[in-house]
Amino acid sequence: MHQEAIVISRAGGPEVLVSENRPVPAPGPDDVLIQVSWAGVNRHDCGQRSRGPNDHESDVPGLEVAGRVHAVGANVRDLAPGTPVCALVDGGGYAQYALAHRALVLPVPDSLTLEQAACLPEAAFTVWYNFFSVAAMQPGETALIHGGTSGIGVFTIQLLRALGHPVYATSGSDEKSAFAQSLGASRVFNYRTEAFAEIMAREGLAADVVLDMSGGRHTEQNLAALAYGGRIVHLSGGSGAPLQASLRAIMQKEARITGSMMRPLPLDRKMRVAEALRTRVWPLLGKEIRPVIQRTYPLSQAAQAHRDMETGDHIGKLLLEVRA
Repeated sequence: MHQEAIVISRAGGPEVLVSENRPVPAPGPDDVLIQVSWAGVNRHDCGQRSRGPNDHESDVPGLEVAGRVHAVGANVRDLAPGTPVCALVDGGGYAQYALAHRALVLPVPDSLTLEQAACLPEAAFTVWYNFFSVAAMQPGETALIHGGTSGIGVFTIQLLRALGHPVYATSGSDEKSAFAQSLGASRVFNYRTEAFAEIMAREGLAADVVLDMSGGRHTEQNLAALAYGGRIVHLSGGSGAPLQASLRAIMQKEARITGSMMRPLPLDRKMRVAEALRTRVWPLLGKEIRPVIQRTYPLSQAAQAHRDMETGDHIGKLLLEVRA
């Protein structure tokens, strides 16, 4: 049995994404084979494409999918073929079929469509792990999120507000700022025109946890906006250049600067996140948290989706529609 898959043919721009006919993978004992309806597009996919194929990651990008269970491994007892699911996958999402470990497969809430569910896995796993594990966020603490209208940002604002955390955010335009505020952010700053740290200091605001996807571009302002004992968590390594930070500023606030990568995270940690999502986050979906979709593309237009992702003009998620 074969399928259409989008493959990273070599290192380069969106044009290196090509369609190939590939065998459908067979599920191992703990795997679920999902017939993919929708696949999420993430900045990680663009970074992987830019670096090119390697010997430890699938050359088919895509870290999140939604669809229906097609087949299961011998140890999977609780998922029947045809069940609608979404999942965090270790690559392989840009294809008609994708494998996921059974523990990282989550149900599609009755209030959401498969299309909406495809927006959830990468953002949900990333946000929960970074705020509540890496940063050990406590009740009532305040967050500052860079990229408030990205897929991660949209999810973060809604989740933290639902859990009672005040949220500040930055964005790159007044239109995006207004949208982030409509999601529940208490204050949103246009980082192109506003020095957010100065404004926060003037208004008596500070962030206990800063989530930064900018590759260290805002380090000085992050430290200035940080509360005493605050944590700065990075989701992007940027160009790989050394992080420049004032040691004095770090010491004055007893600040902690860290970060994480979701894809290489050990399975047992991902499993703990998945359990927290089932109990704490999934009941909020369709109520306090609703996915926001900017645009969808057929699988064959994955290259255009990457071009649009890299412009940074979107609000919410970009999705690939997959037809078996």
